[in-house]
Amino acid sequence: MQLPVHLIKDELKIFESRFKEAVRSQTPLLDRIMRFIVKRKGKQLRPMFVLLSAKLCAEVNDSAYRAASLVELLHTATLVHDDVVDDSMERRGFFSTYALWKAKANVLIGDYLLAKGLLLSLDHNDHRILHILSDAVRKMSEGELLQLEKARSLNLKEDIYFEIIKNKTASLLASACAAGAWSTSHDDDLTEKMRCFGEKAGIAFQIKDDLFDYASDNVGKPTGNDIKEKKLTLPLIYSLNNVDKETRRKMIYIVKNNNTDKEKVRWVVKKVEESGGISYATERMNQYKNDALQVLRQFSETPVRKGLEDLVLYVTDRKY
Repeated sequence: MQLPVHLIKDELKIFESRFKEAVRSQTPLLDRIMRFIVKRKGKQLRPMFVLLSAKLCAEVNDSAYRAASLVELLHTATLVHDDVVDDSMERRGFFSTYALWKAKANVLIGDYLLAKGLLLSLDHNDHRILHILSDAVRKMSEGELLQLEKARSLNLKEDIYFEIIKNKTASLLASACAAGAWSTSHDDDLTEKMRCFGEKAGIAFQIKDDLFDYASDNVGKPTGNDIKEKKLTLPLIYSLNNVDKETRRKMIYIVKNNNTDKEKVRWVVKKVEESGGISYATERMNQYKNDALQVLRQFSETPVRKGLEDLVLYVTDRKY
């Protein structure tokens, strides 16, 4: 499945130019770091969701470009801070900013990106869009802290898992789609529909990410990485709730105490596969994917709607 870049090719070029301008700094060190970040940007899925959501409702305008830039600024800030929290030396196959400039600078870099996002919206009176995205940042922080709390006790409830990923991952995608819709429509109903669409697509996105931890192909991160970090993932939660007591006890002990032992982590991965955790998570991912597509089908059939559908399919069918 290909990304629907052709539908917003011109818009993406304008966005890239404006995003570069948005992160520019008069401080030489900071400007050098910003250029490093811009050069190593990812697939820009979130700005694509913003621009396609905007275009679904009306013609893309300046407000939509600012919304896309704000989303990317906030997302980049969270990644920079995450690398500090996770002590991560790599990001997208390159050295992370944390590896090159260390923790103190990275905290300040993240703060700078957040401040630039705030100013970008406030300087142009994009108050509703700023409110939509600020709510996402709040939820993301709450989701991260809830995950941290539950990882310590290895809470195994599925509803807790969905609460975490709805806040941690899906909230930003939901807000990206809502901000895009509002930027061109100023319509509350359309904005809420696109928020709902983005949330369901975001949950499917996170479950797909969970499934990568059990893939044998090269997916950009080591197999069993989430287990090593004691992260609550859907395949693991399902398995722990569906294996016999002795296997469950052993799996929990390994995740809590032997999560850096490669052989023991591989054993846990095998048990997750054997107990149906992969199949169950795939089924739930497809359920959320289909729910997202159902929301989209409330809109008229257009190339842009098809592009958003393709973007959802890309998210759930991607190989890395």
